[in-house]
Order: sequence, then structure tokens, then C-alpha cells
Amino acid sequence: MIKRLTGVLQRVDPSTIDLAVGPVVHELLIPDMVRRELQGQTGSTVTLHTLEFLEGTPGRGNLVPRLVGFLSEVEREFFDLICEVDGVGVRKALRAMVRPVGEIATAIEEQDASTLATLPGIGAATAERMIAKLRRRMPKFALAVQRVVPVGSPAAADILTETFSVLRSIGHSEADARRLVDGLRAAKKPWKDPQEALEAIYRQGQRPK
Repeated sequence: MIKRLTGVLQRVDPSTIDLAVGPVVHELLIPDMVRRELQGQTGSTVTLHTLEFLEGTPGRGNLVPRLVGFLSEVEREFFDLICEVDGVGVRKALRAMVRPVGEIATAIEEQDASTLATLPGIGAATAERMIAKLRRRMPKFALAVQRVVPVGSPAAADILTETFSVLRSIGHSEADARRLVDGLRAAKKPWKDPQEALEAIYRQGQRPK
């Protein structure tokens, strides 16, 4: 399975991009939140985290392999979870992801069905199914923030999410890890990596509550 591609961005359309990796040009499907960040990056070298799926009707033998591209592993993992919800699937999930991952995840975590129902293709019934299936899996995704670093640099969302995971692994409760990462987010600083973020936390003398 192709998990990541790095190449020259040749074209950005409303729902697809062309990415040249050496002599091979790949067409990738993208959600609108990714399109907005890639718009204006034509000619630049970018890295996309990818998912593969087969599209078509198996009984008719017309299955076509497709790639979906994201700018971080967090976005890819979140998209994969959304596709698990009954009645969603890849195409509907692509249409729905018009807002940053953090906003959608927060709506799921807070059981805000009315906000979820405003996403393209997601009505009231699907919103309730999303909440029922995914609510307890949203804490780390709710930490994701919009990128404040250039495309191709470590994503701010990934760094905060990784920092959250490290804090949990060294004994912080979920609530305390969330509090500490929220403090990093409030600083509005583009952290270089999780180690730098953790050093900032402990320089400030932060401790579990």
C-alpha cells in the first residue's frame, strides 16, 4: 500500500491534484480542507500522506484503484475513522471534510449533531451515527489545529497530537495532557517537534493536577 508520496505539485482542481513523482504523475483525490492549503503551491515539492481504495462495482470487473491525499498522518487517520461510520464511505467523507480536523473532532466529542449535520452530505441521522461510533476516539483529534507552518514542514497538528500521546505515555491523565497541550496551543508558536514542546511545558513548571 502506498502510504506517502513526495513530488512536485502540477495541478490543483476542486477535488483532485496531479503530483509528479519522478516521471510518473499521480492523480490524488483530496478533501476541500487540503485543497485550500495546496492552492497556490503549484510547482512546489509537497508530501502527501495517502490512502488507497478500489472504486467501482466488483461484480462487473470495473474496479479502479484510487489514492486519497492528506497533509498529515492525523488527517489521514481521522478520515479513515470517518469512513467506518455506516452510510459514509470514501466519497461522502471526502465531501464532508470541508473544515479542519480539530473542528469536526470537537463537534463529535461534544455531541454537537447540529454542527455535524451542516457538513456536505452529512445529515442529522449520519451525524448521530458519527457521534455514537467515534465520540470516545476523538480527544487527540480535537487537539489538531490549522497549520501554522509551511507545506512540507512538520505539521502543527501532528506535533501537538504527538505531544499529547507522549504525555499520556509518561503518566499524565487524559484531562491533564489536554490542559498542557491547550497551553501550547494558546502560545500560538510553531513548535519544531514534540521534544521542543515538552521542554516548554516543563520549563514552565507544569505538573499534573
